[in-house]
Amino acid sequence: MTANQAAASGFVYQPPPSAHNAQRILLKPNLGYPKPAPVTVSMPILQAVLQGLRAASPQAEILIVEGVCSPMRLTDIAAKLGVYQLLDEGMQLLDADELPIAEYPNISKQLIRYETMWAPALLQEVDCRISLGTLKRTNLKGEVLISASLKNLYGLFPRAKYKARSSNSRGQLHRPSVPAILQDVYFSIGHLFDGAVVDADQRLVSPDWQPDRGQTIQSGRVFWGDNLLEVDRKACQIVGEAIPSYLESIQKLLC
Repeated sequence: MTANQAAASGFVYQPPPSAHNAQRILLKPNLGYPKPAPVTVSMPILQAVLQGLRAASPQAEILIVEGVCSPMRLTDIAAKLGVYQLLDEGMQLLDADELPIAEYPNISKQLIRYETMWAPALLQEVDCRISLGTLKRTNLKGEVLISASLKNLYGLFPRAKYKARSSNSRGQLHRPSVPAILQDVYFSIGHLFDGAVVDADQRLVSPDWQPDRGQTIQSGRVFWGDNLLEVDRKACQIVGEAIPSYLESIQKLLC
């Protein structure tokens, strides 16, 4: 399970084997805010991933699923960012908050908080699942948080079930901490994913907890592979970020 890297300019996506001749593919891109890259995935990288999936499976139904972290609707965010211009007739944008949900067991040997987690039932109804995240660094309660392909999956959890003080976010998934809950996320739905892409062409470094504002750093790289943990690890190593503690914790449980 190796992670690949390439220059962002001219990036050609090579999907995992499960994408080839698939009937239905689920792509979960980071489109949670009405702001362009690096807050959300860049349109050239999203386009490259969609083109790679279409080349692998010309007849597939490609379902682009996201749950936003904003008062603005997903359809409005997608229109503002230019997503619809990238879609062919077999591609469809779906709001995760509006999909039927199912209960996914947490198969970890060491639970953090959730024995099960609720996410779109669609995850069980496709042949291939890809997470397309952006690389961000925020600071939560004095602890650095790296967001990439695994953290990107937060957008799949329904806000109606996981909201706290704000109805726009998933505050329940911040307790006891995001790095801790990411362990539950991986062992409930993360392990189902067939591949990951991390857009690090530009990465965001926030001075606080807000993942939609901060300093933009040009890295010029894209990372991809068939394992979320390895892709996230590789991205951090190459751009000079410390390996997140949650990646190490999850990896130990897999051994």
